[in-house]
Amino acid sequence: MTAPVTTTTSSLLLLHHPAAAIRSLPSPPRPSAVARPGRSRRCALLRCSAVSELAPTASAAYGALLLGGGAFAYVRSGSKGSIFGGLSGSALMGIAYYLMQSPETKALGDAVGFGSTFLFASVFGIRLYNTRKLVPSGLLLVLSLGALGVFYSAYMQDKV
Repeated sequence: MTAPVTTTTSSLLLLHHPAAAIRSLPSPPRPSAVARPGRSRRCALLRCSAVSELAPTASAAYGALLLGGGAFAYVRSGSKGSIFGGLSGSALMGIAYYLMQSPETKALGDAVGFGSTFLFASVFGIRLYNTRKLVPSGLLLVLSLGALGVFYSAYMQDKV
């Protein structure tokens, strides 16, 4: 003896049209935009939630760029100031990268990255104003301002 098989419309829909059945399911609740009690809500420049994970990579890339640029300028023109600037910028970005690896010192690493990037953005801005040449000062100023935005946003997210 076999038991009677009952089929419902939803089970037939699932068998014949699985995409339509998935669309008919209720959507999960979305997190509310209400701030948590006791904490103020801050607005960051870049609103991506992965910016704090992007900051160590930006620190390493910006440090390598500064070191490579300083070495290139030294080889090309013998500028000791460029090699010193590249080495010091690379060292500061290395310190920032190291501090960003630990959750306890992540905000401090973001602050070190922000401060040193602000310093180099100022230097490149002054050089661009004095020389009026877009390469290399203008290019490095734009890259510095991009890194500055990443470090600022990561600091604001880590601080909250």
